[in-house]
Amino acid sequence: MKNKNDAAPVPPMGWNSWDCYGPSINEEQLLGNAAWMAKHLKPFGWKYVVCDIQWYEPTADSYQYHNFVPLAMDGYSRLIPAPNRFPSARGGAGFRPIADQIHKMGLKFGIHIMRGIPRQAVHADTPVKGVRSGARSLASQFSLCKWNVDMYGVNPDAEGAQAYYDSLFELYASWGVDFVKVDDICNTNFDPLHPYSAEREIELIRHAIDHCGREIVLSLSPGPAVIEKAWHLSRNANMWRITDDFWDNWDSLKAMFRRCEIWSTHVRRGCWPDCDMLPLGRLALCSKEGGRPTNFTKDEQKTLMTLWCIFRSPLMMGGELRLCDNWTLSLLTNPEVLHLETGCFGAEQLERTEKEAVWVSTDRSGGKNLALFNLSEREIKISVSLESLGLTGKAAVRDLWARKDIAPAEYSVHATVPAHGAVLYRISSLS
Repeated sequence: MKNKNDAAPVPPMGWNSWDCYGPSINEEQLLGNAAWMAKHLKPFGWKYVVCDIQWYEPTADSYQYHNFVPLAMDGYSRLIPAPNRFPSARGGAGFRPIADQIHKMGLKFGIHIMRGIPRQAVHADTPVKGVRSGARSLASQFSLCKWNVDMYGVNPDAEGAQAYYDSLFELYASWGVDFVKVDDICNTNFDPLHPYSAEREIELIRHAIDHCGREIVLSLSPGPAVIEKAWHLSRNANMWRITDDFWDNWDSLKAMFRRCEIWSTHVRRGCWPDCDMLPLGRLALCSKEGGRPTNFTKDEQKTLMTLWCIFRSPLMMGGELRLCDNWTLSLLTNPEVLHLETGCFGAEQLERTEKEAVWVSTDRSGGKNLALFNLSEREIKISVSLESLGLTGKAAVRDLWARKDIAPAEYSVHATVPAHGAVLYRISSLS
């Protein structure tokens, strides 16, 4: 059994279908975004294509869940792709044909699941592979998701609980799945007195992955994750959400500075606190309006990418890739900014006030990365001493977003930063 951290030695980068298609994603949309990623983003490190929630729901057509509709399910109480939305899944093929196509593009394939066992399986007491009793014996009737009715939580004390999860990941491994996002588990809300109530269910999933015969990245949602359980998350998962669903408004982005500060000491190989999706480009294509551009200004988009990268959050693009404009593409393909994800370490927040924030990290080849953020409503000048960065004398300064060297700094580095904007420098000593 390999170390689980080997599955994600650097923060995963990819695309997730939720921000543009919600529960309604279909095969054409999934493979279309995969092909676009392979052509335009793969050279820059993007490789995961993740099919989000309710791929097993035949009638899904918007962000609204259709409660208690029949779901596509196999004979062992395991949800399978709805064939009307994923035609290649017919005949018991599951996601294998789609995974094969994505793998041929040089990419990796991921899916979203809800923790637990389908309610329709429990109500019908259908068989479970490797378990003498039926699905009803595994369910925890008080373990319910407040925003989706598809599942009951699994009772970890039930005979066959581990066998059920083992059968799930045996199926996913046979499909060629490389990444699984498990929802309603990172900060489960069915028990307000115990906000991390699914701890043992996470352990069942970890065991199932470790014994399924395939390397799979484990991502846990939603957040905010419980900082007191950082040790448990690090032991069992590769990614875990530190926020609830993140969307494109400034207040949510500004709040992420505090969340990143809290979690910065827990960022390490194979263990990635997750700031959630990048709501950039064209979003909400499954809404009644038929889609909209991101609400973030260009300066806010640069702030978003700068914070996520220096913190080393996983990067999951949320917009429809085939509708990317040149600006959005430039945010996703700047190699000097993306280098922070793979070639740097030790990010920390040096300062944060209502007006500004300063982050620094160390480059593996030497020097420092310095991010200056304007959190205020007007343009301001931000200054940081070289001494606070561990440097003396003069220092070379490179603007990573502009990808050019600027005038050397002496004693301090300073920049005029637009409202809600950011600058990102690499600083290296000249003496």
